[in-house]
Amino acid sequence: MAEFDHIRIDRHDGGIAAVVVARADIGNASSPEMLGEIRDAFARLSTDREVRAIVFAAEGRHFSVGADFAFLQRLTGMTASEIKDTVYANFQGAARAIYRCPKPTLALVQGAAVTVGCELALACDFRIAAESAMFQESWIRLGIMPPLGGTFLLPRIVGLGRAMEMCLRGRQVRADEALTIGLVSEVVARDDLAARGMDLAHELAASAPLAYATVKQSIQRALESNMEAEWQANLPNQALLLGSQDHREGLAAVTEKRAPHFTGN
Repeated sequence: MAEFDHIRIDRHDGGIAAVVVARADIGNASSPEMLGEIRDAFARLSTDREVRAIVFAAEGRHFSVGADFAFLQRLTGMTASEIKDTVYANFQGAARAIYRCPKPTLALVQGAAVTVGCELALACDFRIAAESAMFQESWIRLGIMPPLGGTFLLPRIVGLGRAMEMCLRGRQVRADEALTIGLVSEVVARDDLAARGMDLAHELAASAPLAYATVKQSIQRALESNMEAEWQANLPNQALLLGSQDHREGLAAVTEKRAPHFTGN
């Protein structure tokens, strides 16, 4: 796999891969180059059969303090077409690659997760926060909007009222409140964040890959769909899963009272 300048990929036992943002010196502030690397890393890991779950993390005090201000200054001199290409190819491309990844994805958030950082964490399946974590969609304070999926995902995760508070007032949400409103699934001590993340990643990695991907895609599709369409779409999907080796293995494991060994076939 190619070397990266802003991130790294760590491999762990049990099919766990970690995409780690490695720009702690600037608070892991997001630039087009960094987001392009995140996009490419998730795209490659999504098709790697050895990878069963992906952890998304960052070095240092903060998950991400937001967009790099030098880049925001450059934006003011770009044409609308250039801005669109930058946002879609890199920033939205990263969010899309994370959200559409068929494998389990888990964000480990410490310190600030502001604007871009918040939105990329939202794109993951699960989020675990350190006690120091703070989420903020403060785009409106810059006279712009959340462009990476926050306006779609936040109302569905935390409810309309809280999403309006976050997006229209730029209100900060600290770790304890994030847990209360369902923005994160757990809050742990900063020193325990990596270990707890690996525990959950191993749990998710043991899932049946085909079933996990199908259920995840079905849930995402349902957010944009209706019940009748879901019933129709789920018929062929369930038929495929019922004929899979993983389904047979799951049945055998339950019958034999043992842990299943899923292979993604």
